[in-house]
Amino acid sequence: MKVIDHLNSSKSTLFSFEILPPLKGKSIQSIYDGIDPLMEFKPKFINVTYHREEYIYKEREKGLLEKIAIRKRPGTVGICAAIMNKYQVDAVPHLICGGFSQEETENALIDLQFLGIDNVLALRGDSIKTESNFKPHPEGHAFAKDLINQVVQMNQGNYMTEDYQLEPTDFCIGTAGYPEKHFEAMNLSMDLIHLKQKVDAGASYIVTQMFFDNQKYFDFVDACKNTGINVPIIPGLKPIKTLQHASFLPKFFHVDFPEALSKEIIKCKDNAAIEQVGVEWGIQQSKELKAKNVPCIHYYTMSTSTQVKRIAKEVF
Repeated sequence: MKVIDHLNSSKSTLFSFEILPPLKGKSIQSIYDGIDPLMEFKPKFINVTYHREEYIYKEREKGLLEKIAIRKRPGTVGICAAIMNKYQVDAVPHLICGGFSQEETENALIDLQFLGIDNVLALRGDSIKTESNFKPHPEGHAFAKDLINQVVQMNQGNYMTEDYQLEPTDFCIGTAGYPEKHFEAMNLSMDLIHLKQKVDAGASYIVTQMFFDNQKYFDFVDACKNTGINVPIIPGLKPIKTLQHASFLPKFFHVDFPEALSKEIIKCKDNAAIEQVGVEWGIQQSKELKAKNVPCIHYYTMSTSTQVKRIAKEVF
């Protein structure tokens, strides 16, 4: 079932979450161990992130450097198929621009259609560690709106090859929004213009970047409506788990902590204390969002379900 159909048919706030593919060498059981504790809350869909190749340089004879491609995590397509087979719940694979040609994207979409997966989340993706800024594949897409357009074209039966008649796909397309704006955007107004372009291209719903101040989400939804964006906007939440998160999350995801949360974090002496703060703040955020009848609350689990389960028990 398509995500947009789940959202449109529900009379209450839905529960969903996102997982990471396991590190290379781990079994599918590591995925199941993270999902099993959350199934009691009846998620309507589970997102699976996509990770592009990265590169390392190894020194060879005479000081020469050899560029070696590495994949740290297994493929998203297979994980989505396994999730749908085991749990009978819709899986939403992420599609990214970075590192992929248009042909590779088309091949991934063909595989997804063959497996009966009819949802995708279309993202530009981040730069890799060896890049100072995002660089698209020479034969790929530079922007998420162009990736969305490729999916829409396939939904209309327009593939890259014209050798023979191909069956149209039927994907529901989601995209990302940023309540505190994308860090590369000049300002929030320009960011909203780019978001509207993605919706106009064919995105049926939006999932937000994590945030810790609900007012920023409410203001973002209002700003979207004023810009002419009228698709469902799903809030994304990430409970703080470690002391490292206190500096890592604001720096990497370009989000702010509210003053009240910052004061609680400062009091924490160890990870156990900060994990409790993360749960309590997550419960508070979730209850307020649910009281406002948001379409769904989407949790970024990072494949660790303990905190999200504690939050969900109090909210759903």
